[in-house]
This record gives sequence, structure tokens and C-alpha cells, in this order.
Amino acid sequence: MTMQDDPAMKEIIDDFCKETNSLFVPLQKTLENLEAAPTNTKELERFGQMIDRIMGAAKSIGATEIATFCELGKTIGYKASQTKDVPLLNVVVAILFDTIDLLSKMIAKLQTGNATPLRGLNTDAFVTRLRWLSDKFKNIDRASCIVEDPDSKKNLSQASIDELMNSLGL
Repeated sequence: MTMQDDPAMKEIIDDFCKETNSLFVPLQKTLENLEAAPTNTKELERFGQMIDRIMGAAKSIGATEIATFCELGKTIGYKASQTKDVPLLNVVVAILFDTIDLLSKMIAKLQTGNATPLRGLNTDAFVTRLRWLSDKFKNIDRASCIVEDPDSKKNLSQASIDELMNSLGL
């Protein structure tokens, strides 16, 4: 039995959903700021940090699909922060707006007790954009604002976006 199936965990899941919903406005504001000034890539890192909070909380309650989806958004944000290509950044902002939209739908489904909130959502166009973006990022290795430990076993290479998409069934 996962936490989502446990009636005693309903309050924790409700709190998670409430907290996540409270972050959607700041996430959107960050993207609006980036839309106005695409080269201000600090906004992408700010986006990544906020979505990382959601990811950590989702992992702690067993909402694996939401956590993985957030990790995908975080990786896109951090990789995009490494480029100064304004047209590419404009596409990234649009994709991250889509990410927030899909995430809000996933949270709404989780609130109704759906343990696999991505299923049933129309993701075809989103997946096409992610694949295109993944190809554009193939020369960017950094996927985090944290300096990587050379002894770390986890390789945050280009494959990270592709692996996250595959784990979500996208």
C-alpha cells in the first residue's frame, strides 16, 4: 500500500497539494520575468529551485510520477540556464509554462486519489516539444546548480532528460 492509498495519509497529501498549488503563482511569475528578459537565466535557476521543492515533497509522500515530472522540469530549467540563445530560451519558457499547466492537472488528479496522475492527460504535443528540446540540449552537461562531485555515481548527462521522459512513459 502506498501513502496515496492509505486513508490516514489523506491530510499529508492534501497539505502537499495545497503547498504545491501555492507555488504555481510564483513559478508562473518567474517564467513571466524570464519571458520579459530571456537572458536573465537566474530566473531559470529560481524556477528549478522551486520545482525542486515540489519534487522533494512528492518523493516524500510517494508521489513518484509527480516527483519524476518535476525532475524533468528542473533539468530543463537548469540546462536552459547554460545558454544565451534567446529564441531557444523563448521556446524553453513556453515548455515550462506547459510543464506548470500539466503539473497543476496532475496535482488536481492526486487530490482526487489518483496515484498515476499523468495518465489520461493529453501529452502528445508536450512530448514532441521535449524531444526537440532534448536534442537542442545535447551539448549541455550541467543539469543542476550544484557543483557536481567528481566521485558521484550519478551522471547528469544529456541522457537525463531522455531517461526521465522514458520513466514517465512519455
